[in-house]
Amino acid sequence: MDNWEEVHEKWTSFQNLDPSLKKELDHLAGDKKKLEDAFYKELTFGTGGLRGVLGPGINRMNIYTVRKAVNGLAQYLKENTVNVYDRGVAISYDSRYMSQEFALETAKVLGAYGIRSYVFDELHPTPALSFAVRNLGTAAGVMITASHNPPEYNGFKVYNEDGGQITPAEASEIITFIQQTENELTVPYLERSELDNKELLNWIGEEIDNAYLEELAQISRLDDDGIKREKDLPIVFTPLHGTALELVTKGLRQLNFTNVDVVKEQAAPDPEFSTVDSPNPEEHQAFTMAIEEGKKSNADVLIGTDPDADRLGVAAKDDAGKYRVLTGNQLGSLLLDYILSHSDKAILTNGRLIKTIVTSELGRKIAAKYGVETIDTLTGFKFIGEKIRQFDATGETFVFGYEESYGYLISSFARDKDAVQAAILACEMAYYWNKQGKTLHDALHDLFEKHGFYLEGMSSLTLKGKEGSEKIAAIMESIRKEPLAEIAGLKVLEVEDYLSGERTFPENGSVEKIKLPNENVVKYKLDNDCWVCLRPSGTEPKIKCYFGVCSSSNQESVETLESLKTEMENVMNQV
Repeated sequence: MDNWEEVHEKWTSFQNLDPSLKKELDHLAGDKKKLEDAFYKELTFGTGGLRGVLGPGINRMNIYTVRKAVNGLAQYLKENTVNVYDRGVAISYDSRYMSQEFALETAKVLGAYGIRSYVFDELHPTPALSFAVRNLGTAAGVMITASHNPPEYNGFKVYNEDGGQITPAEASEIITFIQQTENELTVPYLERSELDNKELLNWIGEEIDNAYLEELAQISRLDDDGIKREKDLPIVFTPLHGTALELVTKGLRQLNFTNVDVVKEQAAPDPEFSTVDSPNPEEHQAFTMAIEEGKKSNADVLIGTDPDADRLGVAAKDDAGKYRVLTGNQLGSLLLDYILSHSDKAILTNGRLIKTIVTSELGRKIAAKYGVETIDTLTGFKFIGEKIRQFDATGETFVFGYEESYGYLISSFARDKDAVQAAILACEMAYYWNKQGKTLHDALHDLFEKHGFYLEGMSSLTLKGKEGSEKIAAIMESIRKEPLAEIAGLKVLEVEDYLSGERTFPENGSVEKIKLPNENVVKYKLDNDCWVCLRPSGTEPKIKCYFGVCSSSNQESVETLESLKTEMENVMNQV
């Protein structure tokens, strides 16, 4: 790549530079560190797409980096997709700054290639985009979102014709075409009026919502009478200023849930996410307002979705009557058990649970009880979607997919994690257990008593910018060069290095191949069914360390988990 100062000069001297970006560059003039960070490298197009901070520069999300990505996507589709011009591309967007603008920019560049676009006429969830690709039969899909990242971020996610996130192989080909685009400032595009004149811009209205809701109704495990029965279970819902309000409330109405309170202060879309520190249901502070609302209405269950509605958090009352947020692993285990216990045994004969390598092993235990095989994938729902697609050929039956980071899929009419589906079934599950005189926490305790007290945790280090990237690389290099023999007194039984694709057994030095794609991840399997996994985030400037433990008591699991976290945090900080 050219020297960053040369790239900066190219931008500042470009006569037709977008006025708002030019103004920002003028404001940054003289701040060499910030300018270098904006121009020293291109914003990485990962296995799902782009995600980054908004602003001018090739290492930022702006109309030019979006246009360059779309240019590569368009060329890839021309080379690899049948009838792309007529089938077109579906496009959706969330409530973030520039989301609607980036959606239209996507259509403009596709239009320059004669490729039709189908754009939602208002913001919509990620799962609705995934569904639209399948329903409309488009050649691909694009979702403008940065999920639960802070307000200064936005992103560009690409979906294949199956409605799943693009696979690593597909991403690699798209990246090749993107890299062939020499100048992001001069990517061809059509103006809005030209798109209209050539009938290359089509707006998606309520017809897709209605089709989605029809499919959503089918995920219920209730019989016809159960669906028709009015359900007054008190529910509080917060969309956290995002996209889920309409589909979730309509979905609950379909099942005759009549006592649903929406957190009014968080109902309207807001790119600042002004009522929360982070619009992420993984962060318990995001439930602060929902908990206050729940206290007023004595709600049985609280549900919260992230801005693009692909992640769901749930809180329920514990033994002391206080609302406690379930972890992603806990909610996934509860949903899995509810689904399998209410499924035809004949269907489960060939059934498959799909989870990631950092997701709780409790799911495997539950699935085995019902005769369902568990398949592990790398971290990222794209791998779960890819597996579901393979089932079309193998004849295996998808019964549930989930990951620890609050992502769930119940029915494969969508092919990415779907918080709308999960929200509806979580409320139905809470209603079922309520009729048995139990809360969700009671049901969870029953699972622990049956299968063991599985607890999981995660620590992360945020290391921003060029210097941060180098530190993250140093931590992973250190772990590989000097593998740990024991962690918190627990002996290392296996070391799985997914970058080399090898599983090593320290006791005898034997090595075997891992049958998963290569990725920068190291996992330690320890005594007593415990494990630790280190992984740099693909979407945030973080390195994450995951932990899993199991014992015969909650107290023992809590203590072991804390010991693992303390030791691994020390390891990362020392490096």
